[in-house]
Amino acid sequence: MGVRYRFVLASKSPARLASLRSAGIEPEVIVSGADETQHPGEPAPDLTARLAELKADSVIETLAVDGPTIVVACDSVLDLDGRVLGKPGTADAVMHWWYGMRGRSGVLVTGHHVCVLDEAGRRAATRVGQTVVTFADLTDDEIRSYAETGEPQRVAGAFTLDGYGGAFVTRIQGDPHNVTGISLPLVRQMLLDMDVAWESLWVR
Repeated sequence: MGVRYRFVLASKSPARLASLRSAGIEPEVIVSGADETQHPGEPAPDLTARLAELKADSVIETLAVDGPTIVVACDSVLDLDGRVLGKPGTADAVMHWWYGMRGRSGVLVTGHHVCVLDEAGRRAATRVGQTVVTFADLTDDEIRSYAETGEPQRVAGAFTLDGYGGAFVTRIQGDPHNVTGISLPLVRQMLLDMDVAWESLWVR
């Protein structure tokens, strides 16, 4: 039997947790206390990579590591013509953003930081996934109704692929998992590069 890793997800995102569980992995969720403030003029790939690493490091500092451990942290934003859209927070912001998003395409950018701690030592990597998302040309009533659900206030780019917002996405170019907050193919490759087999993480 191979090495059994403790898998820590440094995120409170239900979508990321659901994605990992559906792929056969049962993570331990530990939410980071990292400062997620954007630096002025910071482009989306740089921002998400930096914050993913900060989140992972914040959680690792609190861990009592007593065996092989993997920590994965992610951060997502929507890049709309260079404008970085995180979580809108309010219904008014959701509607304002969607007036500019409808009928257009943006790039959902997710930074991933993976850290492996085992008998071989500590090794880590950061990579960014990017997926082009095309939005339907919503009516004002649809935008208002969507904002009233409360869903888009809590998610990057004010939309989901796996919730109410799924009906408003007409096309995806790239990995759909990246849009829900964690690119499973990308994390698999990052772990392979650090000599951890993806299938060894499945709950059997």
